[in-house]
Amino acid sequence: MQCPLDSKPRWERRKDARPQELLAAAIDLFVERGFAATRLEDVARRAGVSKGTLYLYYTNKEELFKAVVRGSIVPFIGEAEESVAEFEGHSADLLRQVILSWWDRIGQSKVSGIGKLMTAEAGNFPELAKFYQEEVVVRVIRMISTILERGVDRNEFRAVNVQQVTRVLMAPMMMLVTWKHSAVGPCASDDLQPQAFLDAFLDMALGGLLPPAGARQ
Repeated sequence: MQCPLDSKPRWERRKDARPQELLAAAIDLFVERGFAATRLEDVARRAGVSKGTLYLYYTNKEELFKAVVRGSIVPFIGEAEESVAEFEGHSADLLRQVILSWWDRIGQSKVSGIGKLMTAEAGNFPELAKFYQEEVVVRVIRMISTILERGVDRNEFRAVNVQQVTRVLMAPMMMLVTWKHSAVGPCASDDLQPQAFLDAFLDMALGGLLPPAGARQ
């Protein structure tokens, strides 16, 4: 009996899976140890391959880190940008959707620790910091600013300083993932859950952005 035409031998399927296995191992170790303390041989060992095999896919640790960011965070940003461009409802609903989607896709996952890593180690690795700034931070700032500008233009939000409010909105989300990956902090307590934090944050943020009831259209 012949195998289906699209089937592959086991060794080829294993080869196809290796880049993802290496990226998963790299995320684990980068978040657990930081960038400086993570060694390529440890990533290879965690992924169950030789160090030589790792070098077939990634030439150095910097390229591996960039692949982690481009394979996990950047795709979500692209999808979120598309959803912002296509959204037809109220801007408050759009802002809520983007923030909650970020938590579901990124915040709850281990990859959310990459932001904390960059905050801690950016000064020691300026080229990586520049890469992360361009690939992630700049695009997130632009996306949040676009939502705010949309709301102001449609009279769904009060006239605000978009540049400053964008950063005000981003700060609590950054703090939440920092707490998530820290041994201490408010999120280490059972009294505060991330979802409750996000609900309270959105309630306060939208309460400040929405115009007075009599002025709403």
